Amino acid sequence: MKEKIAGGLLGLIFVVFGLNFFLNFLPVPPAEEGSPPAMFLGAMFTTGFLGFVKVLEIVGGVLVAWPKMRRLGLLLLGPVIVNILAFNVFVAPGGWTQPPVIIAVVLAAFLLWAERKSFAAFIKGVE
Repeated sequence: MKEKIAGGLLGLIFVVFGLNFFLNFLPVPPAEEGSPPAMFLGAMFTTGFLGFVKVLEIVGGVLVAWPKMRRLGLLLLGPVIVNILAFNVFVAPGGWTQPPVIIAVVLAAFLLWAERKSFAAFIKGVE
């Protein structure tokens, strides 16, 4: 039951923030012009890379909320979550303390722990 709630919440976070990129229904404060976060996000936006990541967030969010597809969703969202955390630690120092970042990392870690036996095959090798 806890896994269903965590999967639903993590999925909701990524679907909402992913869709917001395309539909702009939540205000996003702009980064200070010329700052490292503005330059980093500017490069990702102008190349189309950010749009690609947002599509992965939406697909991964839907999959992680669906119990039978949760592992695939975690495989898609894992690198995205690591990069969100890395961005907020190295490019936008102090940003990692924002509630959505903390919540996403904690929920993903919980789901990875809950699915650890399923993911163990990746580490041991599939026979």
